[in-house]
Amino acid sequence: MNETLVAPAIDAPSEADTAFEALYRSSRDDVFAYVTGMLRDRAAAEDVTALAFERAYRRRAGFNPKRGSRRAWLFGIARNATLDELRRRRRQTALVSEPADERHPAPEEAAESAIRRTAVRAAIAVLSPRDRELVALKFFAGLGNAEIAAVIGTSESNAGTRLHRVIEKLREACDEG
Repeated sequence: MNETLVAPAIDAPSEADTAFEALYRSSRDDVFAYVTGMLRDRAAAEDVTALAFERAYRRRAGFNPKRGSRRAWLFGIARNATLDELRRRRRQTALVSEPADERHPAPEEAAESAIRRTAVRAAIAVLSPRDRELVALKFFAGLGNAEIAAVIGTSESNAGTRLHRVIEKLREACDEG
């Protein structure tokens, strides 16, 4: 038998489907980290992340590359889903604490690290929700300034300037603490 099996062309995934699958695989952990950082609730973050990807999947064919990268587009959808959840809760957000350190540092190093984490958490807690969002997009989601700009709807230079100011606020607060 020398037959070749060929699937009908109708069964082949579309370009939008293929691009979405690649986007999902490359961004799912970052989107979840961002949403978790904003909500401080892993269970709610799982639901909101799933909702964001569902919304993105439904709108995948309408993606316009002239308006930015697929990743920035996805984070814009995740941001809106997160803000919807926060509005639903009607409370302000705070960033989740850092994940546990898996290695076992020396006691002096562990104590110093705990002091630094406490200072950073306290500094983040007094930031405005907009500033906390910038921190979450940059450090939890790992977005670059251009992607952050696309998500929050501003220019790249403005996003970079705002992020720089937030980081300076955090440094000053940590130095004072």
